[in-house]
Amino acid sequence: MKIQSLILASVLSCSAAWAADETPVNPVTEDGMVKITWQNPKDFRDIKSSGEIQSRYEKRLFETLTKNISKEASKILKPNQKLEMTMTDVDLAGDMRPTFGATPDDLRVIKDLYPPRMAFTYQILENDKVIIVGDEKLSDMGFLGGIHSSTDKPFIYETKMLTEWLKKTIAPQL
Repeated sequence: MKIQSLILASVLSCSAAWAADETPVNPVTEDGMVKITWQNPKDFRDIKSSGEIQSRYEKRLFETLTKNISKEASKILKPNQKLEMTMTDVDLAGDMRPTFGATPDDLRVIKDLYPPRMAFTYQILENDKVIIVGDEKLSDMGFLGGIHSSTDKPFIYETKMLTEWLKKTIAPQL
């Protein structure tokens, strides 16, 4: 009887840990002048982890991209302005490939054939009043052209694509 109780207790504690590790349905990240709602990340084309727990990988992805966008937005936006985005699709650069047991995890293969893509809506607020609104579908077919693959910064291709969008689309309108 004691063994059954121990087994039941361990199963319940593992279930609680798994439940605590799940990502909310529409997580929101905020940094400085930028707020991003990640709408239904389970439906995104490709945000698969290659070796990390998926929910932790998603959290790291969302926080990193928000921080990087905020860094660039702070150079473009005025102090009383804010960028709000709703990401509806993300396809990270590269493609996940199975290793068929050679390693415990799949590998992300980065090639020109698999560019980063994102779809989102956005609005720029000034003193809580909407001054610019729009929606975008970004893709960077030349993503390997300007960045050396030896960089160790995470999500560099996606960050570069969003930074160029801010400079070419948002900055001229302000």
